[in-house]
Parts: sequence; C-alpha cells; structure tokens
Amino acid sequence: MPTGRMSGNITQDWEPVVLRRAKTKAADLKSAKAVNQALRTGAPVETVRKAAAGTNKKASAAAVAAPARKLDEMTEPAGLERVGGDVRAAIQKARVAKGWSQAELAKRVNERAQVVQEYESGKAVPVQAVLAKMERALEVKLRGKAVGAPAPAGTK
Repeated sequence: MPTGRMSGNITQDWEPVVLRRAKTKAADLKSAKAVNQALRTGAPVETVRKAAAGTNKKASAAAVAAPARKLDEMTEPAGLERVGGDVRAAIQKARVAKGWSQAELAKRVNERAQVVQEYESGKAVPVQAVLAKMERALEVKLRGKAVGAPAPAGTK
C-alpha cells in the first residue's frame, strides 16, 4: 500500500449533484443589460430620475439640510445680536484717544486682534467677558446704559 494516502474504505457517491444559479441580485436587475432585456420582452420597467443627476452635488445633503434649516428658522430667532453702533463707536473713540492700535488693545485685553476688529466693525456677537476687559483697559463704560448718555446724578 502506498504511503501518504488516507487509509480506510473509499467509496463512490452516486447521488446526483444539482448546480443552480444564484438568485439575481438587485444590482444585476439594474444593469443596462437587464434593463434592455426587459424592454425587448415588454416587461414593465420603472425609471426614476435621481435628484441632481449628472451634477457634482450630493443630493442627500441638500435635501436634508433645507427642511432642517426651515425648521430652525421657524422655532429660533433669525440671527444673533451684533455689537451696537454706540458700543462700536465708544470702543474706537476710547482706543484712538489712548493712541492704541487695534493690535495694542487686543494685547492689553488678552484677545486676538481680529476680535477687536470685529467689535469695532460691528460683526461680533457681544460677549460680556470681552466687553468687561475692554471697559477696564479703555476706562470707559460699554455695557448697561447707552454709551454717551449722561450718568444719573450721584454716580460716576
């Protein structure tokens, strides 16, 4: 007996083996070949035009973002309050009176120069902590009452 082979009784299996094709997948049904075959045989073919087809845009992001934005606009205020004109003018006036540049004021209040620029241009959303630091550095009142309004009697 040769070595390296399995020992034992070896028998033949005469049961028939049936090989079947795998079921068609959804991707196979969408191929051009399958669609053309269905059209030739007269089978119903459903065509759906995709949103933003042929463009370089994502349809899902645009479709989801628009309703979310509308919902936010309906439930929340349209925008945040910006620095008022009187506060902008007071900051700029006090800074120029001290002879400081925007960068110098930013350094003294420990903020970036861009923050000071946004406050003076009115683009910034007022933060009380930043306004307090500017009040201390510039020695001018920026919060509370209107800037330039006369102080009530008996107060500084």
